[in-house]
Amino acid sequence: MHELSTGTWFIHITTLCEWTLAIIFVAIWAKSNSNKGFYWLAIAMLPNLASAMAEITWHIFDNSDSLKGLVVLQAALTTLGNSCLALAAWNLLQVKNKESST
Repeated sequence: MHELSTGTWFIHITTLCEWTLAIIFVAIWAKSNSNKGFYWLAIAMLPNLASAMAEITWHIFDNSDSLKGLVVLQAALTTLGNSCLALAAWNLLQVKNKESST
């Protein structure tokens, strides 16, 4: 694990923990307010969490060439995650507009 500095490792790990807590808090918020839009937002955050896990796994193994597939997986999960987050945000807007019109 010598490829990254201690500071970079700290940022990677704390970001992973922060994102996990954000998912949990959004899910709790969705449940407490009975808001399915926020529930879907929490679900939409999962591919980005998996992307971060793939990146950290690759770094743990010193960016091994034999694990280059993890880089491709991480890129695909990031694309999927960002698309899911965009759809979840659009869904939240639709839910809000529907609530405002009634």
